[in-house]
Amino acid sequence: MLFGTMLVGRKVKCSLPRLLDVYLRRQSVTTWSPLASAFNSRPSRKVNFSFSRDNVGLFGSAELKDFYGFYALKERAVRESETLIAEAVSADRKRKMVLIFDELSDALCRVADLAEFIRVAHPNLNYTSAAEDASSNIAGLVEKLNTNVRLYESLKQSVQDGDRCDVDEVDEYVAKLFLFDFEQCGIHLAAEKRKKVVALNEQILKTGALFMEGAHQPTVVRKSALPEKLHYCFATDDDNAVVNGLHSDNHNELVREAAYRIYLYPHEQQQSKLLSLLQDRSELAHLCGFPTYAHRAIKGTMAETPEAVMEFLESLAEQVRLPAGKDLDVLRKYKSKRTGITGQLWPWDLPYYSAIAKHARHKVDHAEFSKYFPLGACMEGLDSLFRSLYGVSLLTEAVEEGEVWSADVYKLAVKDEEDKVLGYIYCDFFERSNKPQQDCHFTIRGGRELSDGSYQLPIVVLMLNLPAPSWSLPSLLTPGMVENLFHEMGHAMHSMLGRTKYQHVTGTRCSTDFAEVPSVLMEYFASDHRVISSFARHYKTGEALPQEMLASLCTSRSMFGACETQLQVFYSILDQRLHGNLPLETGLTDILTETQNTYYSIPHVPHTAWHLRFAHLVGYGAKYYSYLMSRAVASSIWHECFVDDPFSRSSGERYRRNLLAHGGGKPPMCLVEGLLNRRPTTDDFVRSLVADFDVSH
Repeated sequence: MLFGTMLVGRKVKCSLPRLLDVYLRRQSVTTWSPLASAFNSRPSRKVNFSFSRDNVGLFGSAELKDFYGFYALKERAVRESETLIAEAVSADRKRKMVLIFDELSDALCRVADLAEFIRVAHPNLNYTSAAEDASSNIAGLVEKLNTNVRLYESLKQSVQDGDRCDVDEVDEYVAKLFLFDFEQCGIHLAAEKRKKVVALNEQILKTGALFMEGAHQPTVVRKSALPEKLHYCFATDDDNAVVNGLHSDNHNELVREAAYRIYLYPHEQQQSKLLSLLQDRSELAHLCGFPTYAHRAIKGTMAETPEAVMEFLESLAEQVRLPAGKDLDVLRKYKSKRTGITGQLWPWDLPYYSAIAKHARHKVDHAEFSKYFPLGACMEGLDSLFRSLYGVSLLTEAVEEGEVWSADVYKLAVKDEEDKVLGYIYCDFFERSNKPQQDCHFTIRGGRELSDGSYQLPIVVLMLNLPAPSWSLPSLLTPGMVENLFHEMGHAMHSMLGRTKYQHVTGTRCSTDFAEVPSVLMEYFASDHRVISSFARHYKTGEALPQEMLASLCTSRSMFGACETQLQVFYSILDQRLHGNLPLETGLTDILTETQNTYYSIPHVPHTAWHLRFAHLVGYGAKYYSYLMSRAVASSIWHECFVDDPFSRSSGERYRRNLLAHGGGKPPMCLVEGLLNRRPTTDDFVRSLVADFDVSH
């Protein structure tokens, strides 16, 4: 039917000019680019006319045509490792030591990284079990290598005395990274101490897993202990109420308060797990020659020392206090207007009234914005941005039989202006049952220079949880989803544009406080009105995002930024204190109370233990500051290079050449210094962050 408004059995009175106008507007919708069209619908598959239905294997790996292939990959990694170890310790060695170590690392990572991804992402239990077994076997092999004294001594000698082969600055730096990784495992210690280090590492992994599990467990209380009006506000189990979160968006203040006090009530077992984790980490650090665990964790990062981290956090805490206070004044007014209560704000108030204030100011909900952010338009926007900045484009490629783990996975080739492939991005974007809920980036294969002069192309996976498209509707993204897409694509492009000599330092394989810089920088692009207006258009009509909605969106994203930053400062300082000198002078809850009351404008609530729900203490122990420092560096780069023109090719090439191309192949602060043409100070970073705050509510 030519015009969708015509109905069978009903006369439609409409003038020809109006029908023509409708037709022309409908026609504009068909102007999506091939990339946008592909992502606005489910992935298409090649029609295979072969009765044999050739299976190319996962990621094109011939071994992985079925799950048994993991055993073959594991055995090959073992054989390659044995050959490379023999070469490294040989008195007749002909190649650079760092090159041998990188090939050894590559042989192990190609299996370990792939297996770890398949373990969490593949829907078939046979594949996940085989991947888990391969991952466990490679971990065991790595553990053996970490105790191979002869291998360590060979590397140490080449680093300290100089390699027998010619080496350059990058070779020396990466060799030192390998040596540092070795010594983190206590290989340089006497035999008894080495055994103790291994035992402590195992215990830390077990305790960390138990603490993580406990951090997400619901709290169960007798319903009779609650006011009667709350008996059915939470999930129930016979005579018990089950509180499984903070219920931050509940309109009833009593429900929010009860959830906060119950969910964060101190649990003795969880407290014991955290204390054991901190004590074991401290003992491990002392055995390896560090005064505290924080010194061990932060060595080799952008910050370099815990003292530098605390200088940054203390300075930021001081500068954020006033703008955060203004944020809280705004929220107090909203609370007073809604409840008639003036004065005190509580921790359970902030998320609730922040959302109300943003909605009241901008009066447009996410559903309205989503109509202008179909996934295809967002991908088209990213492609246009990358073409402008770097001269690279995103092109969809047909997926072969057996190449992916789900029918909803797209494959992108990243190509330069000479049509040369730089790498591949597999996009697993849509939600499905049993899929991990966290948006993340996986390195499947790292890039590196090969002996024949070619380059091992990087392969990554981006995993999101977007609503799946239907036959009549593309996947429509909320503004938060758009920001997450840009963030994860920042990680992907770090891998794609890196041209490191060694895979050990490719792309995101760098210090934690530096790895987030490219992804956080992409959030600045996602919040810029010029970038958004270049791609945001209505999924039906093709109409551009109206200017008033655009302005509303851009300003809403910076609302209450100071208050959020102050909260992150408090979390980061608590993390540093817990990983500082042990034994602790006071109890964990006392440290929490003192830290919160000093660095956060909302005081600690007695008889609550938020730190026992702080799961990031496991994966980011002594490194939680990394988010703030990465944002500070990204902000500095944005204001230096892109704030005047987010599509500037000269600025894009400068950023690519001085930072992205090197991955972790140079000291991170040296890369930042090379890009900014100055060595930024703590004050520079703090000023950049504070400049981003919007206090004009």
